[in-house]
Amino acid sequence: MWLCLAVLVGLYYLLRWYREKQVVSHLQDKFVFITGCDSGFGNLLARQLHLRGFRVLATCLTEQGAEQLRNQTSDRLETVILDITKTESIAAATEWVKERVGDRGLWGLVNKAGISMPTTPNEWLTKQNFMKILDVNLLGVIEVALSLLPLVRKARGHVVNVSSVGPGVSLWWELLHVQVQC
Repeated sequence: MWLCLAVLVGLYYLLRWYREKQVVSHLQDKFVFITGCDSGFGNLLARQLHLRGFRVLATCLTEQGAEQLRNQTSDRLETVILDITKTESIAAATEWVKERVGDRGLWGLVNKAGISMPTTPNEWLTKQNFMKILDVNLLGVIEVALSLLPLVRKARGHVVNVSSVGPGVSLWWELLHVQVQC
């Protein structure tokens, strides 16, 4: 009986130790870079991480979105204008991030910027519609990640990619439907 009790107490303390190891400490020293913070999930994530104590580097496509986000938070959240479809904009944002994080690096990179097109039959869409979606939701994400990866490695950080499904799903569904009919 005493042996079982000792094992249970040991397991309790082992579980408690494991849970404490999972908690991130010194949040005020950790930088998180988030793309697409004008509205929606990116805006909410930036505000939530700011409330939890992180140093948030938020990107917005418009000055209006950046100003609105700055007005809702403190100086622990900084904003920069970023168009992830333009290499020059990504390079400028990367330099801006390097100035802020210094030798600490990025603890987190959240590629959230994304677009979707209205749900319409694919016959109504042009190649340019699909190219714009790929440029933002895929190529922009890749270029941002590649430019900031050295800073993420420096902090042994994390990368999270979030994207919109857009008409890619409807195209996939139509292609599947066509294949099934044939």
